[in-house]
Amino acid sequence: MRTSITPGQVWLDTDGKRIHAHGGSILEIDGTFYWYGENKERSAPGSGIWHWGVRCYSSSDLYNWTDRGLIIPPEPDDPASPLHPATSMDRPHILRHPDTGRYVCWIKVMSPVGQRSTVLVADDILGPYRVVRQDFKPLGMNAGDFDLVLDPTDGKGYHYFERVHSELICADLTPDLTDVTGYYSTHFPLVQPPYVREAPAYFTRDGLHYLVTSGTTGYYPNPSMVAVAPSYHGPWRELNDPHPDDPTRSSYQSQISCVFRHPHKQDLYIALADRWLPRYGASSEAAVAMHAERFRPMGGHKPGPWSELTEIDTSIADYVWLPFRFEGERAILDWHDEWRIEDYA
Repeated sequence: MRTSITPGQVWLDTDGKRIHAHGGSILEIDGTFYWYGENKERSAPGSGIWHWGVRCYSSSDLYNWTDRGLIIPPEPDDPASPLHPATSMDRPHILRHPDTGRYVCWIKVMSPVGQRSTVLVADDILGPYRVVRQDFKPLGMNAGDFDLVLDPTDGKGYHYFERVHSELICADLTPDLTDVTGYYSTHFPLVQPPYVREAPAYFTRDGLHYLVTSGTTGYYPNPSMVAVAPSYHGPWRELNDPHPDDPTRSSYQSQISCVFRHPHKQDLYIALADRWLPRYGASSEAAVAMHAERFRPMGGHKPGPWSELTEIDTSIADYVWLPFRFEGERAILDWHDEWRIEDYA
């Protein structure tokens, strides 16, 4: 029985198995927390398996998680399916429609012809889900890492996504949350990876809208960035790396997938992050030098030898969950070997 959160340590479910809910998020429904994400349990090197569906866990305390199974199973018998385990399916995000109660899940799939989106719906958080929109390009764009946002006052939805490898887009969702309307805004235009922002994670606090993003370096960690704006569509103002005390500039060897505001605490915002490569020694002198080289000013950038650093085995990826601390507008993530939700009012 767990009584605390220990960032970076192996996290087991109530059956003693490694938790696989990567690149996902948390929903609270009728007092129960549901944590869902990519199931990487079969994604060992050489397996040819990128994912094995979307898995969900439930909890009453955010510490102890019960496996609720594959809410969106893979489709191994259909190579053309976006859910085929060899496809690069990433970052499921689910919204609950405020009027119908229906659950709407978006996923992205990296394919040989570009990045595509697929939308599924279900009447229950645990499924079954059915595809209602498949292999499409929102706004005609290749949509990469993304987040979905629902305004709590009017129920309007927003889709933040990386327009692959150029800028970040905020697009209004249709009333049923399964498509974009055509109205959008563009943000953080940059020339190339690793500077292009991806992995947007949205939250709002004290009337400000926040986005936390990472650079574009594949599974290898890099510095995150916090920006604030007066509205969903900006304009966004860059503030800070939320990990200022991390000398490796690797976001504590992790990438944030979402920010979860605890519904029963006054001011507890939790950054949920994946440590995709737990064997990657980001604290070593070599890693520090590599990060300094990779993120030198534009014009002096040289690609780092990423493929030589470590074997990419996402089947053993871990999690780094940390609470935000705020200094005025600045959102900061201090390192904690262990922390407890009960310590927050």
